[in-house]
Amino acid sequence: MMIKETSLRRDPDLRGELAFLARGCDFVLPSRFKKRLKSFQQTQIQNKPEKKPGTPLPPPATFASSPRPVSPAPHVNSVVSAPLSINIPRFYFPEGLPDTCSNHEQTLSRIEAAFMDIEDQKADIYEMGKIAKVCGCPLYWKAPMFRAAGGEKTGFVSAQSFIAMWRRLLSNHHDDASKFISLLAKPSCSSLEQEDFIPLLQDVVDTHPGLTFLKDAPEFHSRYITTVIQRIFYTVNRSWSGKITSTEIRKSNFLQTLALLEEEEDINQITDYFSYEHFYVIYCKFWELDSDHDLYISQADLSRYNDQASSNRIIERIFSGAVTRGKTVQKEGRMSYADFVWFLISEEDKRNPTSIEYWFRCMDVDGDGVLSMYELEYFYEEQCERMEAMGIEPLPFHDLLCQMLDLVKPASDGKITLRDLKRCRMAHIFYDTFFNLEKYLDHEQRDPFAVQKDVENDGPEPSDWDRFAAEEYETLVAEESAQAQFQEGSFEDYETDEPASPSEFGNKGNKITSSLSEKCGKLQSVDEE
Repeated sequence: MMIKETSLRRDPDLRGELAFLARGCDFVLPSRFKKRLKSFQQTQIQNKPEKKPGTPLPPPATFASSPRPVSPAPHVNSVVSAPLSINIPRFYFPEGLPDTCSNHEQTLSRIEAAFMDIEDQKADIYEMGKIAKVCGCPLYWKAPMFRAAGGEKTGFVSAQSFIAMWRRLLSNHHDDASKFISLLAKPSCSSLEQEDFIPLLQDVVDTHPGLTFLKDAPEFHSRYITTVIQRIFYTVNRSWSGKITSTEIRKSNFLQTLALLEEEEDINQITDYFSYEHFYVIYCKFWELDSDHDLYISQADLSRYNDQASSNRIIERIFSGAVTRGKTVQKEGRMSYADFVWFLISEEDKRNPTSIEYWFRCMDVDGDGVLSMYELEYFYEEQCERMEAMGIEPLPFHDLLCQMLDLVKPASDGKITLRDLKRCRMAHIFYDTFFNLEKYLDHEQRDPFAVQKDVENDGPEPSDWDRFAAEEYETLVAEESAQAQFQEGSFEDYETDEPASPSEFGNKGNKITSSLSEKCGKLQSVDEE
């Protein structure tokens, strides 16, 4: 081992360990010796002066204490190469990927020129639509922009305050999702809560041409806004946290759908989130169950939905707080209209990813993230009792369990996980088997080849919810039309006349709105809730 003898004297501990190793002592650990040797060599290299070219190397060191010739040791490089610093480019941009090609000053100049065309260079919320287009944003971003620039306090936004706000936004947020979150969220918040959407949606109600009929029915504004907010969180908030992040916005189609409002005058053509027809169906279903019309429904009220198709045990799980927010359900045993929106969409569209998660939470009684055979038997017992009361012989649980396991094909024997249900694409049949008797019997009578065809069809077919809402809306429109003709004394001509088309009510909405107005005189605003 080629180390200077003078260097060994500087570290007597190392010299002693070398001597012990030379004598064959076994209590000096090789790993410990190697660490000390490496540290010693690095210290020597740092303190070693630079040598001039041509200086001869010193002779190899020998041990005087050993009379025998020392066998040559493996050569140890005296130069330790420093680790190379690898420059890894940044790959995580929570506020969006910065666009180095964009010219922010040019955009701000156009905004300033747009304010010059406005009287006193002060824009109200309606003129803010022009500013939004100059900024390259959809029209219905105007209300969030107006509030973010301080317009809510003064009733107008000056050019100076808006440009300062927009300059700050452009420097810190680089994509649409991040900008949208920053405009709507509370100060120093990086996510959106439900109340943050109210100004945006109130502007949609006030200005969209497809909702002009609601101007004469302000009591329905809060109901419509509540419905849209719940549908947004149902689809976008995949984490179930109650707060929408920029990542969830990017993964959803919400911003694209919001931009479509500017192009589509018939709001019912936008079935995602904003359809008035869908709101009408949801609210009518809620009104039918809300017997005392206090805007809350009890467990007994919910059990009456669809002629008591859902089992009592699954309804008990819903009211246990497994899928509801707040403490009203658990403490008072009452479900709000917002919670009912989640229930109805989940009940009528069990293929939806959120619906699969909704019912999995309900069936997972012990909350261990797995549906055990005990839990499946617990829910199927009530189905058997109801079938026996109807004179139908139920399938034994063991045979049914074999069918369900073949249907889901779980990764682990005897355990069904959420991943298994999402992967099998037959979750709607699985859930209906255990807690919806009417739909379970429908599945039993249906052609199994037709079921397989539905699974293999990946085309842009309307969702189960869209089909349900369209059918129910036509039924409600026909009932309203019949009732109106009966009141006008022309009921005898009803059978010969064709019912009014849904578009007449969807676009105008006057008859339906007046009908709902008669029903609800007790509607409260979102703030009062």
